[in-house]
Amino acid sequence: MLIRKDYSVNGSLMGIWKMDETIEELLELFPPTIRSEAVNYIKSVRSKRRIREWLSTRIMLFELLGEVKIIQNREDGKPYLEDRSYHISISHTRNHAAILLNKSFPVGIDIEIKSDRVEKLAHKFVSESEYIDPEQKILHQLLHWSVKECMFKLINEIGIDFRKHLLIHRFIPAQNGVITATEFKTKENRTYNLNYEVHPEYVLTWVTDTE
Repeated sequence: MLIRKDYSVNGSLMGIWKMDETIEELLELFPPTIRSEAVNYIKSVRSKRRIREWLSTRIMLFELLGEVKIIQNREDGKPYLEDRSYHISISHTRNHAAILLNKSFPVGIDIEIKSDRVEKLAHKFVSESEYIDPEQKILHQLLHWSVKECMFKLINEIGIDFRKHLLIHRFIPAQNGVITATEFKTKENRTYNLNYEVHPEYVLTWVTDTE
């Protein structure tokens, strides 16, 4: 079910889908003109989770734009629209999927379920120079991961090391706000301002590269 459809000031269109349907229910919602593509995908994949993500994403894209668009993937796995009509970014977490679209500018979006699992992995993506609030440790680590996922999706580079190449500037987590981050993978070493929101079940981060 589409639970959010937002236009931002920079012209990006965001959608959030809550994946509470069965595979059969999702298939019924699939645009009839490309339903055979969905049936073929279902036959080729064993994971029910992946099937629900794949179906939900394409149904959401149809509901956001009101027309059928074909999603393809580059060699690095990053998605693009076959007709190149929009820049697109996609993210999935438990029971939720997110899409960000923009006609003119590259975009990145990430949605992450709240979980203390991130604490065990934080040493792999948080550097010693980055600040983590001890009072909100898990949430802060999760936002770091989510922001870096957004930047990874946005930056057209391979071999990005989250700990080495992506730096999150100091911030204190709130319910929503802007996080500043700098990449050190390219010669430009660009700095981005990423939006974030904290929800009861998940955190959401997104960015549009308007420069």
